[in-house]
Amino acid sequence: MIRISKLSQAYGEKTILKDINLNIQDHKITALIGANGAGKSTLVGVISRLLKPLAGEIFIDDIDIATLSSTEIAKKLSVLKQSNPVNVNLNVRDLVAFGRYPHSKGFLKTKDHQKINEALAFMDLEAIENQALHQLSGGQRQRAFIAMILAQDSDYIFLDEPLNNLDMRYAVEMMTILERLVKELKKTVVVVIHDINIAAAFANHIVAMKDGTIAYEGDVDEIIDKGVLDHVFDHDFCIQCVNGQKICLYKTPEGIQRTLV
Repeated sequence: MIRISKLSQAYGEKTILKDINLNIQDHKITALIGANGAGKSTLVGVISRLLKPLAGEIFIDDIDIATLSSTEIAKKLSVLKQSNPVNVNLNVRDLVAFGRYPHSKGFLKTKDHQKINEALAFMDLEAIENQALHQLSGGQRQRAFIAMILAQDSDYIFLDEPLNNLDMRYAVEMMTILERLVKELKKTVVVVIHDINIAAAFANHIVAMKDGTIAYEGDVDEIIDKGVLDHVFDHDFCIQCVNGQKICLYKTPEGIQRTLV
């Protein structure tokens, strides 16, 4: 479990995170939702120690991350940022091999090659492992980056808006892969996501942020709620249930309800 206590962060005089207290449960998909500027990406950055907190503590498996080296953290936690380079001269296999750096320091051994092969197979990339990144479709490229963090073999995986620039087919495919990571490989996944209905369909736990704070957290039924979402996004929503699945609709100025995708 990851335990966050009294976490705060600021850029200059602007406070971005305010007294965050949160437990991230093992072997679940936790979705971070909220309006732009709510602090979702900053929270991921601080937990993964890409950013230094202003105050507070973060524990991974009861170990204070402040006491861990960068290599030790990388063996426990991996993170995929919003934007990743695609114009570098790498093929898919070379990219995935970067995930082994915390373990190999660039000198790949038998176990490293095994983990790379397993990641390529899990992500169904074996047929294109020698293709250059710039030759791939957006969906294939995102799968390659997921394979890289999978090869890193950490228990905790953080993904900052991994569905950006993906169409509906690839977005659903990506979330299905994250489900498999949890169910088959016993990973713990935290994903920043804008599509409320995708979060409702795939997340086990949802954390709703507003103005740098945790406004609400709970399961899908608790968070996909008109009162909660109206407050978090400052908008008038309508929640309907279709085949047992909650669907969030938004209302236009004319009052027409549309599916939020």
